[in-house]
Amino acid sequence: MLLNDVLRRLRFALSLDNSATIQIFKLVDYDMEEDYLMSMMRREEEQGFIPCRDKILGLFLDGLIIKKRGRLEGAPPQPLKPGERLSNNDILRKIKIAMNYQQDEMLTILRTAGFPIGKSELTALFRKPDHRSYRPCGDQLLRNFLQGMVKTYRPDVHQKQ
Repeated sequence: MLLNDVLRRLRFALSLDNSATIQIFKLVDYDMEEDYLMSMMRREEEQGFIPCRDKILGLFLDGLIIKKRGRLEGAPPQPLKPGERLSNNDILRKIKIAMNYQQDEMLTILRTAGFPIGKSELTALFRKPDHRSYRPCGDQLLRNFLQGMVKTYRPDVHQKQ
């Protein structure tokens, strides 16, 4: 799944306009230019499209955690190192932390999107990659989770199915 899609869908689900998104980036001391943000929000086939880098999405998610949960004293957000990739599991984990989701809430969001999974499947997504019960988060699961967030937070908006 394109990181641009993740950023676009999260912004839509949480009703974040450009200025709110830029403020979230400022929480992690990153100066996001509105033109650059708009280029990332374009569709892949549109002229002026710029792919969202892992570091940018990581900074946004860290800023979202600070906005929703507050800054944790003594533990500044650790940006991704050069060449480090942000997995779907990492994205889902950061969303879970930012939104303070409990297991049942996440399962409900996935059911709302028409993508029910079991508790053991969900907990496997948050294990360390070297754990024997670890399960990688696929694009379909992440996409459906974001769609469930849209249906949960913006029930007035009718999405194309």
